[in-house]
Amino acid sequence: MSRSVVVNAGLSRYVQNISVGPHLLQADEPGDAGGNDVGPNPYELLLAALGACTSMTIRMYAERKQWPLRSVQVRLAYSRIHAEDCANCDTKDGMVDRIDTEVSLLGDLSDDQRQKLMEIAKRCPVHRTLVSELQIATNGT
Repeated sequence: MSRSVVVNAGLSRYVQNISVGPHLLQADEPGDAGGNDVGPNPYELLLAALGACTSMTIRMYAERKQWPLRSVQVRLAYSRIHAEDCANCDTKDGMVDRIDTEVSLLGDLSDDQRQKLMEIAKRCPVHRTLVSELQIATNGT
């Protein structure tokens, strides 16, 4: 299904060298967090994955329907909010992770088409993974 992602610590403090098949990228922390800011931080990479998946999913659906979608832009921001400030959260104490997403659709789309594409945005596989129960198995040597 997907290629392996391999992450190796770089020589600089928090720099991480990431390879995905033939693709190479770096992650780091910003300067104010002790890094060199040579790449996005891990949360920015997570947002990028969600945004890319959302945009691709919308595009695929519009193409299948032959709708006149010209472009999609997804803006994302990560924050932590107090659970008591979240009306529709199960957690009532402590902090809750929050991702705000704003989707802009360009094209001569009807109101019904726009509404359907906004529904489809929530069905991208990364979105579904993030809101579902998730298990991460960590092994070491």
